[in-house]
Amino acid sequence: MDFSWDFSAVLQDWPVLLRGVGVTAGLWAIAFPAAMLLGVLIALAARSTRPLLGAVARGYMELFRNIPILIQLVWFFFALPILTGVQLSPYVAALLALTLNASAYCSEIFRGGIASLPKGQWEGALAIGMSRSQMLRRVVLPQVLKRMLPAFTNRGIELAKNTSIASVIAVHELMYQGRALSAASYRPLEMLTAVAVIYFVLIYPGAYAASRLEKRLALRGT
Repeated sequence: MDFSWDFSAVLQDWPVLLRGVGVTAGLWAIAFPAAMLLGVLIALAARSTRPLLGAVARGYMELFRNIPILIQLVWFFFALPILTGVQLSPYVAALLALTLNASAYCSEIFRGGIASLPKGQWEGALAIGMSRSQMLRRVVLPQVLKRMLPAFTNRGIELAKNTSIASVIAVHELMYQGRALSAASYRPLEMLTAVAVIYFVLIYPGAYAASRLEKRLALRGT
């Protein structure tokens, strides 16, 4: 097979790819913190002593964890307007799907981390008069965050990669731009290779930093 690499199209169109990087980064920067916040609220609701609230929270977790995110994305963009009459923009639909999907996984991480804390810690905090919010902020979360860090790192990386599915509904993120440029330049191998390299460059530093932080926290714990 006679094939020669030609990255001239990549070099010529790099500003377009750069705009795609900006959209990808924006999706992640909004969706991940929102998923973390929503996740802790769902986790607390799942541990509630109110049966209905707990059942709703657990149902939410199972629903969004067991339906492929691509289906969720397409549903929010195409089905939701039919049912409600509200047409979401592609960007908002992608952001909603990414956030809700990730929040279900984050809530399970929070729930497992909180459940791993010995019962005596809760009883001791209550005994000295702490409110529930004070107990979570001062006693529970500082102890369990170290245990949850690897799982949250993996979830953040997974979310960064999942942003690529937004291209399905024409959100102009990195993958969408790469596919469009592939069709225009007739150099799909080079263009998609460049896209893969960009994803790696974007994601790996965060994964490396999280790994170093995890090791530092483990050393402090000993």
